Amino acid sequence: MRFHTRKWVKPEDLNPNGTLFGGKLLAWIDEEVALYTIIQLENPKIVTKFISEINFMSSAKQGDIVEIGMEAINFGRSSITIKCEVRNKMTHETILTVDNIIMVNLDKNGKPTPHGKTKIEFVKDRLK
Repeated sequence: MRFHTRKWVKPEDLNPNGTLFGGKLLAWIDEEVALYTIIQLENPKIVTKFISEINFMSSAKQGDIVEIGMEAINFGRSSITIKCEVRNKMTHETILTVDNIIMVNLDKNGKPTPHGKTKIEFVKDRLK
């Protein structure tokens, strides 16, 4: 799994318990998975279709640095399925896991459309 993004837990990210609000973390994940999918499918028109069970395993507190890791685990006709893990950057303790996040590729009319991808591509390899 590649860890693409780091986030610094700030006071505005906390819940009443003084730990990272789960909804904030899920918003960060949804945004990062969307960006990852846009880059992979080379199309800015994508949507989140499904997020499987979310397993909160530990918490983060103010000042922690968390990193979001993603791995493509399946390419469908018009979709891509991503696995996600969030961990504490300094301790590598897992904070959250999501086994399946399904993103769908859309055409200009907002309808699912085939993307033609079968594996992860790196932008550096496209530029050759």
